[in-house]
Amino acid sequence: MESQFAWLDWTVFAAYALLMLGSGWYFSRRQAASSREYFLAGNQMPVWMVAISVLATSQSAATFLGGPEQGYRSDLSYLATNIGAMIAALLVAYWLIPKFYALRVTTVYELLEQRFGAGAKSQASLLYLFGRVFASGARLFMAALALAMILFNDIHASSVLSALLVLTLVGLLYSLVGGIRSVIYSDVIHCALYVGAALLVLGYLFMQMPLEWSQMLSALEHPLDRELSKFTLIDTRLDFGPGGVFSLWSALTGFVLLNIAAFGLDQDMTQRMLSCKDARQGAKALLWSVVWVIPVMLVFILIGLLLYLFYQRPDLMGSASGLETPSFEGEPIGVFMYYVLNELPAGLKGLVAVGVIAAALSTLNSGLNAMSSVLVEDLYRPWRARRGALPEKHYVRAGQWGMVIAALALCAMAALCFYWQRYSDMPLLAFALSVMVFSYSGLLGVYFTALFTHRGSPASVAAALATGFLFTLAMQPYLMAWYLPAQWQFELGFSWQLCLGALVATMVCLMGKSPQSERRI
Repeated sequence: MESQFAWLDWTVFAAYALLMLGSGWYFSRRQAASSREYFLAGNQMPVWMVAISVLATSQSAATFLGGPEQGYRSDLSYLATNIGAMIAALLVAYWLIPKFYALRVTTVYELLEQRFGAGAKSQASLLYLFGRVFASGARLFMAALALAMILFNDIHASSVLSALLVLTLVGLLYSLVGGIRSVIYSDVIHCALYVGAALLVLGYLFMQMPLEWSQMLSALEHPLDRELSKFTLIDTRLDFGPGGVFSLWSALTGFVLLNIAAFGLDQDMTQRMLSCKDARQGAKALLWSVVWVIPVMLVFILIGLLLYLFYQRPDLMGSASGLETPSFEGEPIGVFMYYVLNELPAGLKGLVAVGVIAAALSTLNSGLNAMSSVLVEDLYRPWRARRGALPEKHYVRAGQWGMVIAALALCAMAALCFYWQRYSDMPLLAFALSVMVFSYSGLLGVYFTALFTHRGSPASVAAALATGFLFTLAMQPYLMAWYLPAQWQFELGFSWQLCLGALVATMVCLMGKSPQSERRI
């Protein structure tokens, strides 16, 4: 393993390591006295910190690397999906967050227990854990792959697995003692680091451009490889395929559902809002996070727009030829990683490595604590309570062990992604990155039934969760070949898949009849 790092890069890396060690020690001095404090910080976290934590949790190394790819290959239309995010945030702030606070829940799935019984809570919790292992494990793999390229200048198994272990251990050790309080503090630091790294890369790339403002704007307004301008923000075309997932119609339908599920039904995100003092502050943190994500994503997309000029307009850049397919050791990679590996100077390359780690850890830390809260509060505590009461310290320690178990599961999934990608034709990584959409279909159906109707039963909840997952899975192109003839196969964008999956799951859940004695929520 031969590193690409110069001494200046290692200096940046060492400074980051010292920052992590110092802040980790400082924020972990106060140990939680109860599981509620460990998982919800005693409802004492300030709004602005929670808002940044929600923002950081919604980002990841996939965003850090994928945002520029969106600008490079497409336009600004991804930003329009924030219309759906804002609608969803308002609905979650009005309907769900007040109910969570009124019931004093630790996890979002406890609400289902009030409506359908303990079985429904356990089923929803298990579905969340299954989806989160696949989704967060895949994102961890993407971060480890990028880090191996930068640190070791190769993507051999030993390099990727070494990067994977570093990320997992740092993420676990940082937040193991302090719980959600340490996670939120670290999210603020990591968000500042990866946004700062992106801004510096954007500035350096801009300085490399031998073009006037008018030339850049004209080239982006009239790209050579597409009809639409690279500045297209609102795409009104009605396209139900993968190419239409960022259209206005998708933003107003599928992305509303996607963000309702992410903000209100996914413990990863909702746990942060529940750490505020009350429902009003939790709602405010959610709304601010949606507002702040727009300029952050714009920075990453602008990097992609400039990379388009850098690599696809050699006539303007004065280079011999453009870039066809970015690759590293024969493996295709994103254009941003290609630029980092081949163009960035010493120091800035190290800062980008720090940015990748920061983006990965902001998502990893959140996932570890959220998964542990579900393991302990929804599954372990009810089972252990039937055998007798135990002090809260026991459940704090259980929460720490839950984080260790979650870390091992995510690390194992990330390693599986590495080997599966090389030895199988089935796109497991694509499945893993979209698996939360499969989980969201069933969860949306169950929660819509619970909140807005008098129907549903424990049996129909279980059926709806399974149906939502399997129905969405069946719409994947790599499975259609198993049960449909070629002329009947189709590709549907994930936002439209979510719409259909949630509709079917809701219909299945409505088939159950609630007992007359059920408790209303």
